[in-house]
Amino acid sequence: MFSFRELGAIPIELIEQSRLQKAMLFEVAMARVDFVLDGLAQATWDDCLKLAARRQSQHYDARIPPKLEPSDIDVAALAAHNLMEMLASVRAQYLDVPLERSPFIPGYGWIASGNGDFSMGNILIEIKHTDRNFVSGDFRQVLIYWLLKYASTIEKRDDVWSDCLLLNPRRNCALLVNFDYLAESASANLSRVELYELLRSIAGRDFDRR
Repeated sequence: MFSFRELGAIPIELIEQSRLQKAMLFEVAMARVDFVLDGLAQATWDDCLKLAARRQSQHYDARIPPKLEPSDIDVAALAAHNLMEMLASVRAQYLDVPLERSPFIPGYGWIASGNGDFSMGNILIEIKHTDRNFVSGDFRQVLIYWLLKYASTIEKRDDVWSDCLLLNPRRNCALLVNFDYLAESASANLSRVELYELLRSIAGRDFDRR
């Protein structure tokens, strides 16, 4: 793992002052980043809360607050700042590659189709606002994304992501992992084609007909 030199982790004492669910709290930060990327830096924190509430309302256990307290805004502002700086640092290394938001993840009947967080060319970028290091569940998630993306590229002859960049703005840590290496490590050295065939057999769908 590595960190970004000019950034710092969000102090735990500051996070503990917020009474919001952590998922809601950091969804507000993500909403703030989305507004800024859309050129709407003038959006208010109430706007951010409305957007975050709409996204989190899809989860049965989400608790939507009527408003944001100053302690909530302090944490969300720091998390949004860290993420924006992280993305800016990555983009500076790939000047000719556009940042894509919410890259489509096909479900192929195995899981619901959805979206990732960001991508840049052959790099998938996933955001994790957790208080821990990246764990096996994080790797399983992005590996499934990669396999589903690979399934779609076989038909469309598109490029598949070669690497995944995991970013944690809360802890100021990041990890760049190669998908082929991750797949081989997780599957006893099966190739991507063998993993694709395994996915097909598990899902019980003929991907080639899609």
